[in-house]
Amino acid sequence: MAYSLSMAVVTPALPQIQDGLDTTPTGAAWALTAMTLSAAVATPVIGRLGDLYGPRRVLLVVLAIATAGTVVAALAWTVPVMLAGRALSGIGSGVFPLAYTIIRDVIPPARRASAVGLMSSMLGLGGAVSWCIAGPIIDLLGWRWLLWVPVAGLLPGLALAWWIVPRSGRREGARVDWWGAVLFAAWLVAALTAVGEGTNWGWTSPGVLGLLAVSLVTACAWLWVEGRVREPLIDLKLMRIRGVWTANAASLLAGYSLMAGGLLFPLLVQLPADTGHGFGGTATQAALLQLPASIGMTVAGLTAGMLDRRIGSRMVLFAGALMTALGYGYVAVQHDAMWQLYAGSMARGIGLGLAYAAVANLVVAAVPASETGVATGVNTLIRTVGASLGPQISAVILVMVPGDGGYSAGFAVSAAVMVVVIPLALLIPRRGRRRRDGRGGGVRALEPVSVPAAGGRH
Repeated sequence: MAYSLSMAVVTPALPQIQDGLDTTPTGAAWALTAMTLSAAVATPVIGRLGDLYGPRRVLLVVLAIATAGTVVAALAWTVPVMLAGRALSGIGSGVFPLAYTIIRDVIPPARRASAVGLMSSMLGLGGAVSWCIAGPIIDLLGWRWLLWVPVAGLLPGLALAWWIVPRSGRREGARVDWWGAVLFAAWLVAALTAVGEGTNWGWTSPGVLGLLAVSLVTACAWLWVEGRVREPLIDLKLMRIRGVWTANAASLLAGYSLMAGGLLFPLLVQLPADTGHGFGGTATQAALLQLPASIGMTVAGLTAGMLDRRIGSRMVLFAGALMTALGYGYVAVQHDAMWQLYAGSMARGIGLGLAYAAVANLVVAAVPASETGVATGVNTLIRTVGASLGPQISAVILVMVPGDGGYSAGFAVSAAVMVVVIPLALLIPRRGRRRRDGRGGGVRALEPVSVPAAGGRH
């Protein structure tokens, strides 16, 4: 939770960071972008390192680096120092694949889904806490104190990890595909920067097109390397397992849906009332709208593990996608009153909480134990890419469709995105016998499944 808090806590403080560091809105926004890019690159790499050298050792290093980065950001006096600290903090994203690996190694199978659901729910809880504490801390103590809050969680987390997490040996003859890691970082950073700056620079600007070209070339080089090394950073054959690629596709779309709403709901609430469709609310009112959804996401993540034992994570994903789609569909046609926004946002939060926990459980169940870290790392990365696309595409929709229609269209697109997750959930293999793959890891059987007749979507 401390890591998710450190990621989310900057968003409400961006205006104050801009003033405090005497920078532009774009410069302040890079405090969030730098951590997002760092997290996207680090997550699968750290997951792989955990698979090779043991999750405990790597987890302690990751937590130490993330703590140091958070302290640097809190003390930063210039934008470059702030960005350096935030980039170091982004390495903390590796706690997710490492935690999933530890859960798989330590927790009995009967309790594993609940533990994974609890871990996934921390994403929602961190967001909820950040929105609750941001206003009072900024008003009473200043924005820098807001950046110190995650340190209060990271330091005890580091101590508890050293004390509680069991030791595990490294794999004999393990090697890191460093060329693959460098090329992977190159194409991913170029692509995400182009997506993140497309609206500011212009989608056809030389900067965006140049970054996309660099991303394409380095991605091709990365694929060539990964197909030829003995121990690739990311085993591309693993990504073709049906239980993996369906869960990854669902993560991409769920990430989009989460962050699209994170833009559309607050903007609509704070839009001046004289526009005819805004509410003229304050930033606090916009934050309060997000709070029930974040709490609902947390509770749903905790519940998903229990539901896995009864109906399987495949149907949990089905239910989460349907609920999210219905929530967005409702506000696409009904958003004239605040209670309607609360109802749609709450349904969205609960649905995404179920979906996030389900995809994590599905990936853990689908891959050999020795690949858990890198597989869940890639899943987290793909969700981050989707999250980067959500606000960008929604902002473009608001520009292209002026007035109230832009918000209706933005909500409708988010609903349609989650409707696509419904058939993906049905494509995921049912729970059944386990088979052994070529490396001796246990994975779910991938025989074809029949699609049950359903009275409604999902």
